[in-house]
Amino acid sequence: MYKPLLLSLILVALSIFSTTAQIKNIKLDEAAAGSYPPSEPSIAINLNDIDNIVAAAILDKVYTTKDGGKSWTKKRLKSSYGVYGDPAVISSAYGCFYYFHLSDPSGKGWQGEEILDRMVVQKSKNGGVKWNNGYSIGLNHPKDQDKEWPAINQKNGNIYLTWTQFDKYGSKEASDKSNILFSKSTEGGKNWSAPIAINELQGDCIDDDKTVEGAVPTVGPNGEIYVAWSYDDKIYFDRSVDEGTTWLEKDVEVANQIGGWALDIPGINRCNGMPITICDVSNSPYNGTIYVNYADQTNGEDDTDIWLVKSTDKGATWSAPKRVNDDKTGKQQFLTWMSIDQTTGYIYIVFYDRRNHEDLNTDVYLAYSTDGGETFINKKISESPFIPSGDVFFGDYTNIAAHKGRICPVWTKMDDGKTSIWTAVISEGDLGIER
Repeated sequence: MYKPLLLSLILVALSIFSTTAQIKNIKLDEAAAGSYPPSEPSIAINLNDIDNIVAAAILDKVYTTKDGGKSWTKKRLKSSYGVYGDPAVISSAYGCFYYFHLSDPSGKGWQGEEILDRMVVQKSKNGGVKWNNGYSIGLNHPKDQDKEWPAINQKNGNIYLTWTQFDKYGSKEASDKSNILFSKSTEGGKNWSAPIAINELQGDCIDDDKTVEGAVPTVGPNGEIYVAWSYDDKIYFDRSVDEGTTWLEKDVEVANQIGGWALDIPGINRCNGMPITICDVSNSPYNGTIYVNYADQTNGEDDTDIWLVKSTDKGATWSAPKRVNDDKTGKQQFLTWMSIDQTTGYIYIVFYDRRNHEDLNTDVYLAYSTDGGETFINKKISESPFIPSGDVFFGDYTNIAAHKGRICPVWTKMDDGKTSIWTAVISEGDLGIER
């Protein structure tokens, strides 16, 4: 008569263990002599094979596993257009990977006049092992193209890209402007439409709060294209319902971004709170809901927080911001990224967190929601804290991918002033999620 009780106790214990057990961290790369220190990572899961995962980091790194993260290969991406950072990796419904990045045709970096003259996309048809030379997007020299991000319409294969175009990067001249541009490919990345500006308000070119930046597109259930970005202490939103041909005449204000997108975080030489836009196209009850995830300093410069707002009417109106991190006030959370598992509608958000420390020691946290962003559970996923150095470039973002119950965050870590790239291959069970 005690066996049912004993079994129940064992199941409870296993459930508690699954939600408290440490997530295994995997080091993908670390700074080495003769190579640009890695940071600013991106990651994607093959939508046809969740054991096939591809990650990337600046300037030209690519990491591939085909056994669910047990083993990884590392290589440097090459292209005649040059590979110069801002990596963004995505997967198509057909299992192809696309690696977007900035250009450096001369190979001279900032010493060359053609640096950032376009974006480039390179394609892999074999799980990230081999990549083509790439295709040019948005060539418009001498203007500078920066901070690109893609999205795929998984129903028809069309690829969409948004980015910031600077008349002259870093210019303080009032006549030099920044704009959010859009282009699409209906041919698997081979050819791209002529870029169009979609923002109502232009920004400056200083690469600060009054520059329009952070455009991350997403696709709705009926092929709608949604995108939000930051500008002058606000987040703006635009949409197209005709494959990007036309956009709203007046951009929608999503939220105030207190303190702007260029955040001052001790130990980080540059930190942004730019928005991440995702739409639920799953069969969940939240199908069609648009989410925007960002960071700001609503609660003060010493208390940066992670936020989520959402819209259920195609971006016409937006909810009040919901705080994602669930710690007590007074600590820093920063550099957020969001993904949705489109097979469940579950939301996953990764960010850096100092809730457990009184100094610059930094952990990595994962917050997840199974109820359309109404509530979040936070879990520390880094095995050990680190202290960043403001003298070393730490990158502008983290990243995360989720598909069929597999969750793969990727982040930069720093030890003794040297950066490294880390990931984790997480299951719903590791987080205590029960369907």
